[in-house]
Amino acid sequence: MQSRVGALEEGKDPGATTFKTNHVRALPLRLIQFLLMFVVLGIGVSILSMHTIRYFGVQRMAPTAPSTIKPCFAEPNSLESWIRAPSNLLHSMNDTELLWLASLTPQVKEYPFKRVPKIAFMFLTKGPLPMEPLWERFFKGHEGLYSIYVHSLPSYSPNYAASSVFYKRQIPSKLAEWGEMTMCEAERRLLANALLDISNEWFILLSEACIPLSNLSIVYHYLSRSRYSFMGSFDEPGPYGRGRYNERMAPLVNLSNWRKGSQWFEINRLLAVKLVQDTTYYPMFRDFCKPACYVDEHYFQTMLTIETPHLLANRTLTYVDWSRGGAHPATFGKDDITEEFFKKITTSQTCLYNNQPTSLCFLFARKFAPSALEPLLELASKVFGY
Repeated sequence: MQSRVGALEEGKDPGATTFKTNHVRALPLRLIQFLLMFVVLGIGVSILSMHTIRYFGVQRMAPTAPSTIKPCFAEPNSLESWIRAPSNLLHSMNDTELLWLASLTPQVKEYPFKRVPKIAFMFLTKGPLPMEPLWERFFKGHEGLYSIYVHSLPSYSPNYAASSVFYKRQIPSKLAEWGEMTMCEAERRLLANALLDISNEWFILLSEACIPLSNLSIVYHYLSRSRYSFMGSFDEPGPYGRGRYNERMAPLVNLSNWRKGSQWFEINRLLAVKLVQDTTYYPMFRDFCKPACYVDEHYFQTMLTIETPHLLANRTLTYVDWSRGGAHPATFGKDDITEEFFKKITTSQTCLYNNQPTSLCFLFARKFAPSALEPLLELASKVFGY
């Protein structure tokens, strides 16, 4: 009684003291129980995760042959992850993002890896490629030396067979109208997508009406040995040349700089980067080269003549016949396809190749109607070598 009174006098409750002591004794037991439960739960989750990974991982890998498994284990920051060509051309980038990304270029000229330079064949089309079987024969057996990019009307949905070289080679496209800046925008879009593959070194613009006049080995040798890019660029005094110049483009573009040339070109990687990164000449031509200026015949030609005239051969590699007159070149049909016809194309002119005269001036030709396909396939082996 006295002890309890003493405790009360000191402000302490003996009952509380007893409770506290029991609680302290029970605490380690509860902590141990909690830790054991946590360990058991962790082991269970680990076992479940291992079984899940083993099951689903094997299921995912099983249908794929070992030789076709892609190296998806590369570190995100490894060199291989940066230089690997995009597997899916249907990206979600807008044009601003695409052109910015494509304009990035290594400053060290020597590549720190084995690089086989490729030719990027860029098809600017409305819809299908009537000459697809001919191009299939042209590309056959030359894997690793070329890439293909197709820009068509947005409304067109290609249905190439999985075995076709054109299968899934469609890039995100927009409307491209004849004579409008949208045509040059489509060309820059093709160049930008092709530049994303670091192995592409030469870039050729083609249409659905184009055909190759030589086999791919000759084309590859011709481009890889050339010191120049093949962009036609000349000064035409008449109404269809200088007559299209707008004085409001001065002083950036003066009449003395104004050039005209074929829409169909071949350029190297250096010039391709210049075209996609341009923000100086583009607004000038967009605003002041409107129909009937036909910007696709002047924009690239004038810009590269001003910026890099020493890198241009000042001629195109694509044969076109303007002798029949009109706003469009001649279209060749079934009845035009003869050995004599192609002999005339390939031997009737001489030009300069690396500053030396040559009779091999054209590697491609247009425009060919769908009806020309069958006779072209019959002559291809003998006349074109593919």
